Amino acid sequence: MSDRNFFAELKRRNVYKVAVAYAIVAWLLIQAASILFPTFEAPTWVMKVFVSVVVLGFPIALVLAWAFELTPEGIKRSDEVAPGESITPKTGRKLMITVGVGGALACGLLLFQLTRPKSVVVAPDSTAPAVIAAPAAEAISSKSIAVLPFQNLSKDEENAFFADGVQDEILTNLAKVADLKVISRTSVMQYKEIEKRNLPGIAQELKVAHVLEGSVQRSANRVRVSAQLIEARTDAHLWAERYDRELADVFAIQSEIAQKIAEQLQAALSPKEKATIQAKPTADLQAYDLYLRAKEVSRETGYRPEQTLEKIRLLDAAVARDPEFVPALSWLVNLHLRMYWFVYDETPARLDLAKKALEAAARLQPDAGEVHLARGVFHYRVSRDFEAAMSEFQAARRALPNDAEVVFNIGNIERRQGRWEEATRHFEEAAALDPRNANTQLETANTYSMQRRYGEAARILDGVLAWKPGDFTIERARAEVDAAERGDLRRTQWVVRGEPAQSANPDDLAQARMNLAFFQRDYRAAAEALAAYGPREFTGGGGFILPREWNEARVALGLGETEKARASFLAARQSAAARAAQRPDDARALMIVAAINANLGEKDEAIRQGEQALAFDSVAKDALTRSGLMSALANVYTQAGELQRALDMLEQAAKLPGGLSYGNLVLSEVWDPLRKEPRFEKIVASLAPKESPPAAK
Repeated sequence: MSDRNFFAELKRRNVYKVAVAYAIVAWLLIQAASILFPTFEAPTWVMKVFVSVVVLGFPIALVLAWAFELTPEGIKRSDEVAPGESITPKTGRKLMITVGVGGALACGLLLFQLTRPKSVVVAPDSTAPAVIAAPAAEAISSKSIAVLPFQNLSKDEENAFFADGVQDEILTNLAKVADLKVISRTSVMQYKEIEKRNLPGIAQELKVAHVLEGSVQRSANRVRVSAQLIEARTDAHLWAERYDRELADVFAIQSEIAQKIAEQLQAALSPKEKATIQAKPTADLQAYDLYLRAKEVSRETGYRPEQTLEKIRLLDAAVARDPEFVPALSWLVNLHLRMYWFVYDETPARLDLAKKALEAAARLQPDAGEVHLARGVFHYRVSRDFEAAMSEFQAARRALPNDAEVVFNIGNIERRQGRWEEATRHFEEAAALDPRNANTQLETANTYSMQRRYGEAARILDGVLAWKPGDFTIERARAEVDAAERGDLRRTQWVVRGEPAQSANPDDLAQARMNLAFFQRDYRAAAEALAAYGPREFTGGGGFILPREWNEARVALGLGETEKARASFLAARQSAAARAAQRPDDARALMIVAAINANLGEKDEAIRQGEQALAFDSVAKDALTRSGLMSALANVYTQAGELQRALDMLEQAAKLPGGLSYGNLVLSEVWDPLRKEPRFEKIVASLAPKESPPAAK
């Protein structure tokens, strides 16, 4: 057969048309698979096999088009059909119609991909913190990345902390690039088990387009680091490199990888950002080891004092070796202030340790993002200067644009300032940067609950429970949403008696059971829960610290043991008064004393103290504390028999975020003296849920 006849025969047998049709249909199938496979969490190898089968099918389709023809009697070999009897031209016309329809679909899908909205990041300026513009649903920025935990290939398992440290420093370097979205460490550490990774699924959960994987092998004074950048949707490898150098070069390796990734993602890298990424945190490798070991201390829901103290010990040792180790000094400030704020270690010694670490860091690098963050936390938690704290956090945001803790603290300040919309937006942004951090998600949900936006709070907590099922802290918070919104205690009963209770901290469980018993007026159950509770004090909502004797008195009152109740109230007043004397600027401490005096019948003194607490200058500047104190003063008025003044205060508190809830009013025994008052019923009705409650868990 001549070449001319051969090509003519190719045309007659529709081989060209089959090739075009196959290419279009194959492209459409691959695009559909790239969307559907991640949705059903198919393993990454499934996509690879699918693409391979489609590619291998192409030559097979061409061979079949050449060798066989479709006739009215069915499929026959081409050499069995005379050219004059062939209906291949008619088949070809039908095939071209199919090609045209497929081509139109392909063009439409391509146009959609090119024009669909993408998330936009508004870079911080000199006057305001950056805000992520509201993206379209499920839109994912092409400049987003999650740096997953690196595999430890060292023979010595003790070096596992070093592999995590290398990954963390690469993540930290990338997070300093404002043109990127980088998921925080707490969230990516959830995916440490390499054999269980499903990259498309992980990317979907974290809302990123790319992931970085790698491995670290440390031996004596050598280190080998391998890294590879992957487009998560298609599992395509975009970049890979291996570094084999002296251990002292580990900082250079980490900087180089971060810069390479930024280049691959086409992120704008300013000269200042490049210089920051290239800077060495310390010249002392042993100090760096101690710093990495501190980072390795586990992070859990809540704040465990023993973990914080262990981190402080390791960082103290690191700073002793290198007094100019600014990241370690800045972190020490935050840890000391965490002990001061969350563990109530308010001793002058603890505060002095925080001040000295802050002064040392500020003297060395006053404009470092970590120093601005530490200084902002100091203003927030110690001096209570919210304006100064906000200024520092804004400066920290410009240097650390992807730091979820910075954004989280901006939300904290805005909440204190009564700027609820801005606060909500920043808590949501912090949650997007750290989507698997239960504490961040919990506080975001609390912010919605304080605004009585219970549906949004439930949505967030249900989302956390999808990947943290049965967690007592989250389950308890979710149950509290039902209680606050509708006065519904069914979920709370399940939490404290069902499966979540089995893994709960004993003191947390005892306090939850005691609170439920008080709501149900089951004072014997409250006594049993109180007996199981270990600490001397209770941390109430809004930061109120309640002496143990306070709850003992409540139990005794409920059981009708008035003399025992009075003795417990007297003991509670002694403890509360001592605390108020130690903290003369703490309005909440004074309000607790006022509430105890009201229960002891010392009406005038109770009202004087309660009104004095609400009039503190610090309270006027703190919208969140003020709303809680207004509810507390209404309680003082109620116990003192001043019911109309109590109702006046409740009417105000019911209009403010962060204060009363419908559930608190209908469940708490402190409001029992008001229940026959029409004004009270009106206040309750104003906070009542607007829709019927869902079925209980």
